[in-house]
Amino acid sequence: MYWHIGKCIFEEEQQSKDRADYGSFLIKYLSEQLQPEFGSGFSIRQMNLYRQFYRTFPIVHALHAQLSWTQYKLLLSVDSKEKREFYVAETKKNNWTSRQLERQVYSNLYERLLLSNDKESVLAVAKNEKQPADAKEIIKDPMLLEFLGLKRESSYYEKDLESAIITHLQDFLLELGNGFSFVSRQKRIHIEGDEFFVDLVFYNRLLQCFVIIEIKTHKLTHQDIGQLQMYVNYYDRIEKTIS
Repeated sequence: MYWHIGKCIFEEEQQSKDRADYGSFLIKYLSEQLQPEFGSGFSIRQMNLYRQFYRTFPIVHALHAQLSWTQYKLLLSVDSKEKREFYVAETKKNNWTSRQLERQVYSNLYERLLLSNDKESVLAVAKNEKQPADAKEIIKDPMLLEFLGLKRESSYYEKDLESAIITHLQDFLLELGNGFSFVSRQKRIHIEGDEFFVDLVFYNRLLQCFVIIEIKTHKLTHQDIGQLQMYVNYYDRIEKTIS
């Protein structure tokens, strides 16, 4: 309905020589006639959105029933066709709510994926036209964790950050990206007679690999990297074989 209203407004507007002025007058006139009877859905602001909706998505059969009007209104603010196609595909694939889509748009998900990838690959993976062959195709850099509620200026222990991630696990999985599932927290492993604890372990079904996360609140050291590599070698040698 909103699309067809937008189409009617735009087609009427096209008939005028002074298109912009006539379009504004037409929307104001229609709003004054319709809003008293049909309510706020026919305010000037909403009527402008209907026209923008038609102009942004000119093919009605290309609209997707899985997306709500709230989600389409959000997509109207996205400034390129490629980005809109990406967010539409991701919303359908992941069943994002309006709030989840809003967060991904405003946290620049598309741009963050492009930092380590090319536009064609990002869009193809989103549309399920290809399976990711490299972790860079689905891993974001940087990751944004504002949903943890931790203030930037505060000092936290690593266990505080870990606990916050577990508390907000659904949001964290959304930020990680497609195909991730939670496996373990403080996973105990034995290497050459010594006992170690891996902070967080996830599995990605698309890449068919374990993903190990070591939480550090200080600047990363060579010792930290060496420890993480030791865990990776263990999972590659033992856990992957068991799975």
